[in-house]
Parts: sequence; structure tokens; C-alpha cells
Amino acid sequence: MKRKQLFGLFILVCALALTACSSNGGKTSVKIAEVTRSIFYAPQYVALEQGYFADEGLKVELQTTWGGDKTMTALLSDDADVALVGSETSIYVASRGANDPVINFAQLTQTDGTFLVAKKPDENFTWENLIGSDFLGQRKGGMPQMVGEYVLKQHGIDPHEDLNLIQNIDFANIPGAFTSGTGEYVQLFEPQASKFEAEGNGYIVASFGEESGHVPYTVFMAKQSFLNDNEETAQKFTRAIYKAQTYIQEQSPEKIAEIVAPYFEDVDLELLSSSIQRYKSQGSFAEDPILDEEEWTNLKGIMEEAGELPEDIPYEELVNTTIAEDVMTE
Repeated sequence: MKRKQLFGLFILVCALALTACSSNGGKTSVKIAEVTRSIFYAPQYVALEQGYFADEGLKVELQTTWGGDKTMTALLSDDADVALVGSETSIYVASRGANDPVINFAQLTQTDGTFLVAKKPDENFTWENLIGSDFLGQRKGGMPQMVGEYVLKQHGIDPHEDLNLIQNIDFANIPGAFTSGTGEYVQLFEPQASKFEAEGNGYIVASFGEESGHVPYTVFMAKQSFLNDNEETAQKFTRAIYKAQTYIQEQSPEKIAEIVAPYFEDVDLELLSSSIQRYKSQGSFAEDPILDEEEWTNLKGIMEEAGELPEDIPYEELVNTTIAEDVMTE
């Protein structure tokens, strides 16, 4: 009797396992936490919409976590398997002595993605116009703010002495604060910057991406334990991203806009297309998933300039290029 009961239990467990597998379409689930929703991340949305993840046997669940701190919290607490966020966050985690460090394994963007938006149109804008202004900044220690400060200093402006720098507004609420009257200038990602222009709420006067050079601005990262336990999944994930990166380089902004439009329901296609063109023209989309050592060095230089580098952590400790290299040589 006991043998029959055990056999029946075995059959039940198998049936439940098969049901769970079929409900997921036989695919491996991967949860992504993206730091914001932006056309800056067009390759990710292309990979989703073109079925590149699905082709690799992955079922990707995407959530927007609105801010680097919230995104990293999601990753560290296992609410996400992979985070799309600035690579500076991996340095912050490592500097606190993490037993399970966060590893950068696939780069998505390679310049700053923000634009300087003014409250009023200024065809003769120069960076000196910012002196004495109310500047609505980004989160202290985040890539937008650090790159912004770096660029300002390159133009001889001390952001903490020459501006009234406002940094007490949550990342997700910055656009709304600007339209409500806070600040004369603000840093915004696309398509928000172009949307503001179209609505008459602001005017793009400069690009931080053009001014700052190549940095590992937004990278897919995961805990070391996840990469160790899910090596094949990480390869499949990176392969899908690389396909999307190649697609972005080869296709027109108009075509890309049509594909990613479901992620920006309140933005018309023409505006999406122009936003994509801005990023393509300044080389913001990484052409491949490899984060190279020069970019890592540039990142640490920007962090140090901003007074936010907690520790000089070597490239090889927090960057894994093997996955991307294997995918690219297939």
C-alpha cells in the first residue's frame, strides 16, 4: 500500500511540474527591472517585440522600477533576475562588501541619454547661460547627475556653487515638477524631452551625451550567483540583445519607432522616430554588448570627479565580457 501511495504521489508531482512547464510555454522565465522607461532602451524593446528573447526560449517579464536605488533593491532582493541600470550601482554594491557581487555582463547604451531642456526657447544658448539659474537635477550619485556635473565642469561651471541645484525630487516626479514651475533647466531622457518641446513645456538646448563621451551608461547586470547557476540563460539573453543591437544599427528610426510604439502609447510615431534619430546620431546605442575597460575607466573618472567613487574597484572584478564575446563569435 505504501508503495502505491508513493507512486501516486510521484505521478502527481510530475503532473504538477508538467502543468507549470506548459503554462510557461516551456520557456525559461527571466525578470528584468529597468531603471526607467525611455526610448534610450530601444534595443531592449526591439528584442521583446521582434521575438528575439522568445526565439532563445526565454519568457521575459519587464518591470519599470523608476530609479537606480529601487532597481538595485529589486535585483538584490530577487524581485528581478536582471537589472538594466547604470553600472555605477554595481560599484556601490561592491564597496559595501557584498558577498554576492553584481556583475555587468551586457552593455546597452554607451553615452549619457539626457538632454538639457530649458523653460524658454534659446537659439543662442551657451553653457554660461546656466550660471545663477535654478537647475532641476537628478538623484545624487546617479549617472545622469554625475555626468551632468562632469559636463558642467568641463565648461567651467561649478554645479554646487554657480547654480541653484535642486535635488530633492524623486526621479519619477522630475518631469512633472518642471512643468509645474520648478527649475529653469532640467535633464530629461527621450522621448520626454521631445514631448516637452512638442507640448511647449520646454526646449532642448544641448545634449549631455554629445558632451561626455563613451561611458557604460546603462548595462544589464545580475548577481554573480545567478550567472553561475544560469550560464546558458545568460548567454541566450545576451544573444537576443545582440540581435536587437544589430537590428537598431541597420534599420531606420521610422521602422524602429513602429516596433517599439507599444511601450510608448502616449507618444506619436513621428516624435518617437525623431527621438531615436537623436540617439542614433550621437552613437548612444551600443553596437555590441561588450563593456570595455576604457569605458569603465571613464566611468570611475566621472564618479571620482563628482565625489561619488567609494572605492577604486578593478574592471575584471565587476565586468564579465566572456558571455558577450562567446555570443559574438558564434
